Parts: sequence; C-alpha cells; structure tokens
Amino acid sequence: MFRRISLGKWGLILGIGLTALGIAAYIGGYPTLNLAAFFSGVPLALIGLALKAAELKPIPYSEPPSPELRQLRDAQATPILKLLRQNVTRYRYGHEAHLDESLERLGLAPSREERPVLQSIREADWDGRYALVLRFASPHVPLESWQERQAKIERFFGPGVQAALTPSESDAIELALIATGEPSAAEAEGS
Repeated sequence: MFRRISLGKWGLILGIGLTALGIAAYIGGYPTLNLAAFFSGVPLALIGLALKAAELKPIPYSEPPSPELRQLRDAQATPILKLLRQNVTRYRYGHEAHLDESLERLGLAPSREERPVLQSIREADWDGRYALVLRFASPHVPLESWQERQAKIERFFGPGVQAALTPSESDAIELALIATGEPSAAEAEGS
C-alpha cells in the first residue's frame, strides 16, 4: 500500500505545515505550541527534502495487467519475478537507477552514462506462460551485448526463468523474463 507513496513529498508537506504552524503560534503568542511545531517541523522538512533528492520514481506499466494476467502471475511467477516487479513499481531511495546493481553485475553497465535505463514494464502471456517484460532505453549497449549475456541473465534472475530479447524502436530493447514452470532446487528438495 505504501510503496506508491512518496515519503519525500509527505515529509516536505508535513514539515512545512508544522513549521508554518510554529510561526503562526509564535506570532499568536503560544510559546509551547510554537516550540513543539517549529522544532519538529524544520527537521521533518529537511528529512523530506533529503528523501526527495534521493528519490527514484516508480517505473510505469506500458499497459496495465488484465485480471487474467494477474491470475497467471499468481499461479506461475517465481518469487524473484514477483519481487522484481514490486521493486521497480515503488519509490526507491538511495539508488541512481532501477536495476543499476543488477545491470552492473550482468556486465551491461559499462559506466553510469552508458547504463541502460528501464523505461516501462508490462506483464504478458507468453504461449501460456507468465512473462515480465522490461523495456530498456539502451543507446550505448547494443542488442548483441545483451544476447551475449542472455544465459547469464537467465541464471541471474533465478531458476525457472527464461530470457527473451527483442529489439524495440530505436535504441530500445525489451527483455522478457518468462516463468518456465520448473521448480527451483529448494522447491524440488522440499517436495
């Protein structure tokens, strides 16, 4: 529920509101209210400002998932795919870009400036299997580099996931992470 709420925005709103209340209480001659509001409002506004500066906005869906796709996700998506979808569709703090560390580990981010940027996501039915499709703007990393790392991408995103790469419009690449339905090693041992 709270993953779609900007903590920086609310920190600023509450902090500025309490600071204004403190100033009004000072003018009105209410010293206790003045101190309480002012001394809590200023730090809260500063915290909100810091969070706003370090904020990474959620990635939008290119098309909202249908009820059928939600059912397919619930039935087939691996825990890693579910976590990945949740992480990129919420506010994040202290990261430069969504999936920045993942792209570095996969060797797809030669530098900050050349790192592919996640633009949107969508969920799809891939021949009866659940797929999470990530659309990257990748002007500096060609499709061939992605294809060379396709096996590494599949291992990185866990067992039970197959990767499919599709060139999109200019300098864009779609990475489909498809649930294969194969149980992970931990699930296989537990049965």
